[in-house]
Amino acid sequence: MMSAQFEIMVIAAIVAAACALPGVFLVLRGMALMSDAISHAVLLGVVVSFFWIQDLHSPLLMVGASLAGILTIALTELLVQSKRLKQDAAIGLVFPVFFSLGVILISRYAGNIHLDTDAVLLGELAFAPFHRLTAFGFDIGPYAMWTMGIVLLINSLFVSIFYKELKLVTFDSSLASALGFYPVVLHYLLMTLTSITAVGAFDAVGSILVVALMITPAACAYLLTERLSTMIGLSVGIGIFSAVSGFGLATALDASIAGSMATMCGVLFTLILIFSPGRGLLMKLLKARSQRLLFASRLLCVQLFSHENQPDSDEEATIDNMIIHMGWKATFAKRVSQLAVQKELIFRQGRLMHLTPLGRETAKVIMLNCKMPDTSSL
Repeated sequence: MMSAQFEIMVIAAIVAAACALPGVFLVLRGMALMSDAISHAVLLGVVVSFFWIQDLHSPLLMVGASLAGILTIALTELLVQSKRLKQDAAIGLVFPVFFSLGVILISRYAGNIHLDTDAVLLGELAFAPFHRLTAFGFDIGPYAMWTMGIVLLINSLFVSIFYKELKLVTFDSSLASALGFYPVVLHYLLMTLTSITAVGAFDAVGSILVVALMITPAACAYLLTERLSTMIGLSVGIGIFSAVSGFGLATALDASIAGSMATMCGVLFTLILIFSPGRGLLMKLLKARSQRLLFASRLLCVQLFSHENQPDSDEEATIDNMIIHMGWKATFAKRVSQLAVQKELIFRQGRLMHLTPLGRETAKVIMLNCKMPDTSSL
C-alpha cells in the first residue's frame, strides 16, 4: 500500500485535473459563479439522500447530490430565461436557498453522524486514504482516488470528443446554433459534468477547494495564453501544482490541507496576474510607459519641426526648453530624447537636437492628421 501522504497528493492531483477541465469553459463562458453554486447546492442533495438511504458511504449519495446540482442549473436557467434577472443574480438567488436548507437539515436532524458544515465547507483530505475500496478481497486504493479518477476520465473523454463543438459554442453560440451543433444540449452536458465533478470532489476536499481548483487554474491559464488547447493544458498543470504545493505548505505549517491548497491557488493567480508576459499588470504598466515615451518622442518632433528655420530654433531645440515648455521632468525629457535618437527621429549636436528626414516626415503626418495647432509661439 502506498503511504498516506503520497495517496493524499495523488487524490488532490486527480481532483485538480478533473476540476480544471470544465473550469476552463466556465471561465470562458463567464459562468465561474456556477461552480460555487453547484458545490454548495449539492449539500441539500447529500442530506436528503442520506435521510432516505441511511448510509453515509452509499454511492447513491453521489446521485442525489448530482441531481441537486442539475436542479440548481435548471432553476437558474429558468430564472434567466424569464428575462427578469441576469445570470449572476439568478445564481445568487438559487444556491443560497439550497445550501441553507441543507445546513438547516444537518443542524436539526444530523447532529449524531459524521456530517457537519465544517466538513462540507473545508473537507478533510487527511481522512481520504482511510476510506478504501476493495475488489475480490484486495485493497485497490482510496475510494476518492478511484471515484475522481473515473470523473477525470469522463471529463477528458467529453472534452476530447466534443472539443470542436465546445470551442464553437463557447466563442460563437449563434454560429454553433446555425450550424446545428445544439448549444443548449452542450451547455447542459457541460453543466451536468460540472455538477458530477463537484459532487465527486465534495466528500474529499469540500466545497471551498472545489471552487478554487475549478476556477483559479483556468483563470491563471487565461492570463497566460489565448489558445484554447494550451489553456486547457496549462489549467490542468497549474491545478496539479497548486494541489501538490498546497499539501507541502499544509505539512510545513501543520494547517488545513484544503485551505493550504486554496491558498496556493490564490498565490499563483496573484503572481501570474502581476508577471504574466501577455496580460500581466507589470507588462501593462511597462507597455503604458513605453507608449507614453513614444508619444512624447513624436510630440518632440512636432515641437522641433514647428521651430525649424525660425530665429529661435537653436534656443527651442534643447532639453532645457522641453522641460520648461512641455512641463516634462528632466529625467523624462532625457528618456524621450534618447528614444527619439534610437528611433532615428532626431540626432544630437552638442546640446541641440535636430530632426532627421524620418522625424520631419513624422511631424508632418502628425500635424496633418491631428490638425495640431502651430506651436511656434510657445
